[in-house]
Amino acid sequence: MEIDDREQGANAAGHARGPAQLDLLKTLGDNTRYAIYLELARSPRPQTTAEIAESLGLHANTVRPHLERMRDVGLLDVEVGGRGDVGRPQHRYSVAADAPRLGLEPPTMPVLARMVLAMAARLNAGAADAEIVGHDEGAARAQPFDRAPSTLEALVADLDRLGFDPVVTDDPSGDDATAVVAFANCPFQDLAREHPELVCGLHRGLVAGFVTAMGDAEVREFCTLSSRTPCQVTVSSR
Repeated sequence: MEIDDREQGANAAGHARGPAQLDLLKTLGDNTRYAIYLELARSPRPQTTAEIAESLGLHANTVRPHLERMRDVGLLDVEVGGRGDVGRPQHRYSVAADAPRLGLEPPTMPVLARMVLAMAARLNAGAADAEIVGHDEGAARAQPFDRAPSTLEALVADLDRLGFDPVVTDDPSGDDATAVVAFANCPFQDLAREHPELVCGLHRGLVAGFVTAMGDAEVREFCTLSSRTPCQVTVSSR
């Protein structure tokens, strides 16, 4: 991917997601920072400045200011502990939990997801079991949004963070208190084809748990891959 393409993508995403997201994506427009981001996004563990520099064939002094810039805008988390070769505290960097993943999860994560789903199927877990697990996760994810202006805004923000690219439309019935959130992308798509009841059950529970925990709205309908109008949720304010 050329730098111009990334900058164009950053600009398009920024208009849709706001100044903070634009700042994150503009940071990735630099070739060196983008290479560092790829290295860390694909790594199963945090890495030191020296490790990143060695992997990319760069000097540590070149890498260090880029890491600081990426940390400042929220792309990276840093752990400090131990001592490096010159007596400095050892800094280990990893991609921040709420940074855009760009489909670059460590290769162990999809493998783990497939194994867990296969195990659940082997143990005869069904959609109801998946919904319970998803509900608990959704409720936990809602906690940081306790001061959000509305449940709908909080839900859309969290779904966007998870990679579902939510699109909000008015309810076809004309009810002003109701909105439809369609999922333009499903980050679980491949797994959902293999285990639709489990994966869609997890997603349905995730949304329901989030909305319930917020306390001022309810899920009226959740359409999955098998529905006539798939991959959307209808939410009503109470």
